[in-house]
Amino acid sequence: MPEIQITIGGRQFEVACQDGEERYLHSAAKMLDDEAQVLSDQVGRMPEARMLLMAGLLLADKTASVEDRITEVRAELAEREAELAGLRNVTIEPERIEVPVVPQAVTDTLAELAARAESLAAEIEEKVG
Repeated sequence: MPEIQITIGGRQFEVACQDGEERYLHSAAKMLDDEAQVLSDQVGRMPEARMLLMAGLLLADKTASVEDRITEVRAELAEREAELAGLRNVTIEPERIEVPVVPQAVTDTLAELAARAESLAAEIEEKVG
């Protein structure tokens, strides 16, 4: 079981940990040291036990607010998942669009009328002009 040295609030501590957990212990010690440094800057020198207690409480407070936020986000995620599941069960009927088809006989008749109108227009132009 490795023993490592950590510094918290300017004080050295020797701590044992499981093999492979040294990195996590250093990370946790850094967080605790950061809080201890804030306390030291604000209050000044204080007894070791009090400094560790106060730094631990500050970290616990931050952790509690993060856990509260995680709970809120999980609840919001559950709501969104329920909404999505509800949408999956909804059958959406496609909109029916009908496009009228002009029968060929009507097209032929319109073409014939257009030709007659052009012929009449040409006759009128000849008589007037």
